Amino acid sequence: MSSRPYAAQRRALSIGEKLLEINWGLVLLVGVVASIGFAMLYSVAGGHFQPWALPQMMRFVVGLLLLIAVALVDIRVWMSLAYPAYGISLLLLVGVEVAGHVGLGAQRWIELGPLQLQPSELMKISLVLALARYLHGQSVEEVSWPLRLLIPLAMIGAPVVLVLLEPNLGTATILALDGCSLLFLAGLSWWWIAPTVSAIVAAVPIVWRFMHDYQKQRVLTFLNPASDALGAGWNISQAEIAIGSGGFAGKGFGQGTQSQLNFLPEKQTDFIYTTLGEEFGFVGSAGLLILFAVVIGFGIRIAMASRSQFGRLVAMGLTLNFFFYIMINAAMVMGLMPVVGIPMPLVSYGGTAMLTVMFGFGLLMSVHVHRQVEIPRHSAGLI
Repeated sequence: MSSRPYAAQRRALSIGEKLLEINWGLVLLVGVVASIGFAMLYSVAGGHFQPWALPQMMRFVVGLLLLIAVALVDIRVWMSLAYPAYGISLLLLVGVEVAGHVGLGAQRWIELGPLQLQPSELMKISLVLALARYLHGQSVEEVSWPLRLLIPLAMIGAPVVLVLLEPNLGTATILALDGCSLLFLAGLSWWWIAPTVSAIVAAVPIVWRFMHDYQKQRVLTFLNPASDALGAGWNISQAEIAIGSGGFAGKGFGQGTQSQLNFLPEKQTDFIYTTLGEEFGFVGSAGLLILFAVVIGFGIRIAMASRSQFGRLVAMGLTLNFFFYIMINAAMVMGLMPVVGIPMPLVSYGGTAMLTVMFGFGLLMSVHVHRQVEIPRHSAGLI
């Protein structure tokens, strides 16, 4: 962190000064985590850069340039774009329902020529930006006022419902967690939190009735994977075998039998963390989680250093979004929760996920670079 006094930083920084203000240690750490992903994609392809490792490396380079470009943009500009970004993301989610591409039984992508865009990934970032802007203009007391609370709840509920219709339970869960976490951080009263949690628990039987058959099967399989080990329980059974067979130090790079012999499903995307556990054992699995923990620590530190409420909420929202990615994927492949189709950030193969995660780190870095910028609370809200 720069040691220059605040008085010297009140003027607008030049591009060169902003580049120096970027936390290059965090950028390097992100690159290290992504490199682990490249290595795993190379391994699961049988020691080849195609079809996964090389395209992912190219996407990371584009994402890195995007991160730097986003970091150089004044945080107040991103604040002014928060609502338009949310509106565009919401329209894209509606577009998925109208003319989306169906893959693996779900309609989640929009085809733009040779590109496939997953709007739900964009919404994760847009929702954090829009909620941070709205909550920036509210005092701690105002956040809990019923009429003022309806607006952020609607902002959370609309994309959650649209994503559930795809259907994509995992991403809908992350969106709900992101939104609720920001409300809590902005000062939402426990008088609202406790009844809401109770209502969610009470609504579980109702939600169960409206779940798709395959989603119900995932829950039942989670509760008893051995009941259909060769059918619905195949994914989680093979994942547990792979992780367990890795032991303490693993079988060695490229020696994972579950992935190399194609027993492990979606080995390049949702279950790539399982391959890491098989080839590098507990040491490799824990090592990656430690790296993730350091990244999250950087994010929290950046949030605490921001002088604006908008910056703090954006940084914490994006950091928590990253954490929820990791938590759900790791718990899923270890059999601690049902399989919901969430990738491991920076490690799993996927274009939209990689670029949106890097865009999110760019916004986090923008908060860091412009941490001394003060934004009046009355300059936000629905304007």
